[in-house]
Amino acid sequence: MRTNLKPKAYIYPLPVLVIGTYDANDVPNAMTAAWGCVCDRTKVSIIIDMNHKTAKNILRTKEFTVAITDLKTMVEADFVGIVSGNDYPNKLEKTNWTVTKSNNINAPIFVEFPLVLECKLDSIDLDKEMFIGEVINVSCDDSILTNGHVDLTKFNPICYDTDTHGYYTLGKRVGDAFTEGEKIK
Repeated sequence: MRTNLKPKAYIYPLPVLVIGTYDANDVPNAMTAAWGCVCDRTKVSIIIDMNHKTAKNILRTKEFTVAITDLKTMVEADFVGIVSGNDYPNKLEKTNWTVTKSNNINAPIFVEFPLVLECKLDSIDLDKEMFIGEVINVSCDDSILTNGHVDLTKFNPICYDTDTHGYYTLGKRVGDAFTEGEKIK
């Protein structure tokens, strides 16, 4: 038996991303975005409402960071997603995050996040409020690496369920890409 649901973009897992920018006074800002994905080998796509302070900051600087939320940063990431930088300019103080400036772009790195993409604005679709960023560097804490690669047994990114509004952790490794299909080839 199968059930038909109302049309909705059920794509799982949906990452929980924190977008970092600087405002005109070089004050760091962060917002949580769940509408983000890979759109090319070195590009990411993020949907950000143009009324958000983050959108205005990106339009001004043309640079931003994308931090991948993990279980350790979930509470603070949720907070910066529910509190607007337009209304609460000092919201980062509540997170106790350590902020450092990227050496590669004019955007903040939040040290507590083990994986941060440093992006330059590649293009924007104003009608769709879609920002495409070219990843020019990946800042990664050594604690989540094995042999120079991100190790998902050490890194516990969370994902968001748009249907139930829940956060979930990823599970264990269950197979090897480009190998499992060989069993039935």
